[in-house]
Amino acid sequence: MQQDTPQLDALIEQVLAAAFEVANTLGAGFLEKVYERALMIELELRGIPAESQVTKPVFYKGRRLGDYTADIIVNHQLLIELKCADAFAKQHIAQCLNYLRVADLHICLLINFERPKLEWKRLVR
Repeated sequence: MQQDTPQLDALIEQVLAAAFEVANTLGAGFLEKVYERALMIELELRGIPAESQVTKPVFYKGRRLGDYTADIIVNHQLLIELKCADAFAKQHIAQCLNYLRVADLHICLLINFERPKLEWKRLVR
């Protein structure tokens, strides 16, 4: 499991700045996929390596149950889960924590584009 470092904190700040740029440019009201594509473009423009729709296998007692797909993984270090919801729900947080475990990552940014003002949470495994 990775630990917080000044470099990871700086990466989180850069990703949040990109997310705020997307939210300010597009505004609220689009589907999640639109924000995902826009955020990927913004990250690329800022020189931040990221992959979208990253598939990770889920196992139970050595047997593969299926896969989960992360919205975005930044620099192989940071999981980004995007939402367009009225508010964050307990299941959104549980989903992020499960994704962190499966992806063997430490930090997730849960970002909600539904409202005029961007909402986000930093979740740590």
